[in-house]
Order: sequence, then C-alpha cells, then structure tokens
Amino acid sequence: MNNSIAGNSNSNPADNEGHSTAKSSGAAAAPEARELKKGSLAALKGLLPFLLPYKKQFAMAGVALVVAAGSTLAIPVAFKQMIDLGFGAAGSAGNHIEHVNAVFLALFGVATVLALATAARFYTVSWLGERVTADIRSAVYRHVVTQSPEFFETTQTGEVLSRITTDTTLIQAVVGTSISMALRNILLFVGGLAMLFYTSAKLSSIILGLLVLTVVPIVLFGRRVRKLSRASQDRIADASAVAGEILNAMPTVQAFTHEKIETERFSASVESAFGTAMQRIRARAFLTMLAIVLVFGTIVFVLWLGAHAVLEGTMTGGDLGQFILYATTVAGAIGALSEVMGEAQRAAGATERLLELMSVKSDIQSPAHPLPLPPRAANGAALALNDVTFSYPSRPDTAALSHLSLDIKPGETIAVVGPSGAGKTTLFQLFLRFYDPQLGSIKLDGVDIRQLELHTLRNAIGIVPQDTVIFSTDAMENIRYGRFDATDEEVIQAAKMAAAHEFIERLPNGYQSFLGERGVRLSGGQRQRIAIARALLKNPPLLLLDEATSALDAESERLVQGALEAAMKGRTTVIIAHRLATVQRADRIIVMEDGKIVETGDHASLVALGGIYANLAALQFHNVQVVH
Repeated sequence: MNNSIAGNSNSNPADNEGHSTAKSSGAAAAPEARELKKGSLAALKGLLPFLLPYKKQFAMAGVALVVAAGSTLAIPVAFKQMIDLGFGAAGSAGNHIEHVNAVFLALFGVATVLALATAARFYTVSWLGERVTADIRSAVYRHVVTQSPEFFETTQTGEVLSRITTDTTLIQAVVGTSISMALRNILLFVGGLAMLFYTSAKLSSIILGLLVLTVVPIVLFGRRVRKLSRASQDRIADASAVAGEILNAMPTVQAFTHEKIETERFSASVESAFGTAMQRIRARAFLTMLAIVLVFGTIVFVLWLGAHAVLEGTMTGGDLGQFILYATTVAGAIGALSEVMGEAQRAAGATERLLELMSVKSDIQSPAHPLPLPPRAANGAALALNDVTFSYPSRPDTAALSHLSLDIKPGETIAVVGPSGAGKTTLFQLFLRFYDPQLGSIKLDGVDIRQLELHTLRNAIGIVPQDTVIFSTDAMENIRYGRFDATDEEVIQAAKMAAAHEFIERLPNGYQSFLGERGVRLSGGQRQRIAIARALLKNPPLLLLDEATSALDAESERLVQGALEAAMKGRTTVIIAHRLATVQRADRIIVMEDGKIVETGDHASLVALGGIYANLAALQFHNVQVVH
C-alpha cells in the first residue's frame, strides 16, 4: 500500500514558485559597478579598501623601489665618466687606469645596492599580492554566504567560484607584480627623461615630441585589449559554471547516458573561451609590437641625429653614450609600461566582476536594532501568520501565498498537506526568513521575525529538508553541524535518537568515517537520518520537517518515527506531510491549495468532509481509515 497522501513525494520546482528563473552568467551589477565599466582602469580603485590596511608595507616597497630605480639611473653616469675620462685623450695612462678602476668599483657598488633593493622590493610586493588576494577572496566569500536564496537562483555556483579564484589570481598578479613594475618604470621613465634633457635638451625635445605621437595609437588600441580581457574572463567563468553544474549531477548524467553530450557542451564552452582568449592575445601581441616599433623607431632616429652631433664635435662620446643608455632606459620603461598596462586592464576587468559581486546586497538583513526573543517556553515556540501574501521576486505577478493566516500554539504539531505548487515549501522559506512577505507578518513568540537578528531567528528553528545535505567530512562532524560546540557524547545521543547510531557504528571507522562528497557513500535513508540527528542536536523550540521520512524504508521509518515523536515533545513542529502515519500523529492538518488554506482539521474530520484532503487520500489509498 502506498503511504503517500499527496502526489509530490519529492521536491517539485512548482512548490518553490518562481525558483526556475533563467540563470544569468553573472550577478546583477549595481549602478556604481556599471559606471565603472565606462572607464578603463577606474575599476582598480575598488581595490583601495583592501590595500589601505597595509600602508607600512607599501611604504617599505616604495623605499626599495626608489633606491632600485636610483641605482639604475646612476649606471649611465658611470659609463659617461669611463668614456670621457678613462678613454679620453687627456691625461696619462696611469690616470686612465685609475679612472677605469674607480668607475668599475663604483659600478659594482651600485649593482650591489640595486640587488639588495630589488630583492627587498620583490619580497615586499609579493607578500602584498598574496595578502591582499587572500583578503579579497575571504571578503567575497563572506559576502556571498550572506546572500538570500534569490541571489543563488540567478547566479551559477561556477560563476561565483570563477570570480573567487580566477579573477582574484589576476588581481594578485597586479598587486604583487604589476603595480611594482609600473611604479619602477614610471620612475625610470621620469628620471631617464630628466637625464636626457640634462645631457641634450635638443635631442630630448625631438624624442619627447615623437613619443607623444606614438602614445596616441597605443592608448586607443589598449581600450580594445581591455574589452577583450573582460570578455575572456566571462567566457572562462561560463566554462567553470558548466563544469560545476555537470560534476554535481554526474549520477544523473550517467544514468541518462549523456556523457558525450555534456562533454561536447563543455568542449564548446572551452573553445568559446579559447577563441576569446586568442582574440585578446592577438590584440596584446599587436599592441606590444606597435609600442616597440614606434618607441624604438623614435629612439633610433634621435640617436642617428646624436651620432652626427658627435661627428660634428657638438657632443662628446661620453655624452652620446650616456644619452643612448638613458634613451634605452626610457624606451624600456615605456615598453614595460605597455606590458603592465595589458595586465592592469585584465585585472580591471576582473575587478569589475568582483565589484559586481560585492555590490549585490541581500534584501534580507538583520534590523539595526533587533529585538530579543522571550525566554524559551517549556513546550516550544508560538508561531503566527497574519494575512501573509507573498510572491517570488522572479514571478511578482503570481502569488505563492495569498492572505494566509495561521496560529500555531506552543508544543503543537501541524501537518501541512496539499498538491504540488500549493505553497508548502514557501511557508518554510518564510519561517526561516529566506524571503520576506510583501504583505502581512510572521511572529515567533509574539515578535515579528523581521525585528529579530537573523541568527537569533534561525537558531530557534531546526529543519530537516527533503533534499538532505551531507558535507565532505566524517559522520561526527556532519551531525555536529547542528551545533558546533556539542560534545561527542551529545552527537552520539542525537544519532541514537535519529536511529542513525547503529549504521554509523558499522561504517569502517565509525563516527570518524568519511562520508564522501554530498554523502555518496550513504543510502538515501541514511543521509536522511544524519540530517534528523543534526536537527535534534540543535534542540530548537521550532522544528520544521519537510517529509523527513520520505527516503526511509519501512523498518527505518518505524525507528525514525519513534525518534521524531520523542523529539517533538517540548517543541512546536510543522511538517510538510505526505505519509498517512505522519498526518495522523499531527494535532492539526492544514490543507493548502494555490497558496491558501482551504481545509483545517484532523484526519477523520477531513476525510468525512469529502474535500481536497479526502480526494488526495483516495488517490493514494484503497482504504482510508483513522488509525487509533
């Protein structure tokens, strides 16, 4: 005989009205995040809150950077001295040797200072890169886990993971390398340019004018590189989202023999990411080539003029040598800056994506001044719904609950039944304040739940969902998830109450047995009993059971039903019920249809009424009768 009273023994999307929204490839961008996209590197300003706590380290890196750049700029001066004084015609051979020795000794000293400063700079900026990246990852994750279910309806898990991993890695490269390289090359460019003018103002004016003309096409083409960088990151996130979704549903994929189809789908996503990446790489390669050709072409032309000046006697050989080295330094700095600009633009795209994620604010927030719950009563919590009307954000025109009022007394056990889509699961989501109703109020022990701190509210509620969540850890820690400060003895006691102790003890390592990802090493009934033990360990005044025995065999159901009856004592219990045994043990049965309560009573009175409950029962049972 089938023991289901309603036709939805499994969770149905229709019962979670509005949950089946199309998944976007990313979180909705806030207006300020969208504004950032209009600039080029403006998004990098969003990193400032993560950089400011480390001013001391940035100062140390800055000192090392200035010393290293100064050492580099001192080298051409030594070469000028060596050429003009060491190799010049004036003076004796002994003086020449002394000058050459002194110059090379000075060069070695400069190289030593340069090495020490470069090592200090590398260590400091690498530390900053790792530290800031770790802070960003933690901040993004901390922000994501506070979001309401609405966020997870419209954002794929793979997309979030891509932003936490791939995007933050790009930012790490910028903070840990590119910023330092950019500042170093800016210093070299400014210092080298100043020394160029000191050496020859005429040649420097020519070279500067030509360099300004070369910068314009580089900047214009750099904008295209930034757009392609953003697109490349989006495509990588799409591929991650596809992979994450399929890997989490591998048994279903294999059961329907869709391995080839899903492999081809992922390959197509990867190829799309590859194609976009190649566009970016080609654009960057062209940008680098353009920068080098234009910059070095300018320098070669000016050096040609300088060579003629030496031949004409208006410059010394040392001056030209110094000018060549400084020109090379300036050209190298510009080339390096163009390379860094490409990395910075990729990081700007990554930062935009992270800022979009960080800008999403949950509508469900704790109040600024929360009220406390009254002391817990011995027989559980009182729950009251007053004229509650609710529509899911994705379906605002369809009411999941309509003008629903319900009073549940402390210690009362309420069974909620009804066809799929009646609004049963929606009730649980409102009790937990995953959503707020558009109209009406829900009160726990006389306090509007919107006036409670979220942790206070949810700590007062225990839930056993129909879709059991098992974490990738051992049995002891999976049950202890109900209350982290519980002792091993309390965990074992909860397992015994949920009829889970016996099968856990039979596992290879008992309570220390690893249960596999999502509990793949357990049967459905065993996973359900772990979830029940977790809820019992929490010991809340209000217990929500989403057909907690649906996955159990007859013997396990008998054991768990006994455990649940004991657990219901001293607490208020609301059950989404499909099975006759559960329904008959309830103090009251609430029958829902289209988001409204249409019948209320006990089993016998509702069967006698001949309404929806009686029809649901008749569909599942050949002989409906009250069990005493």
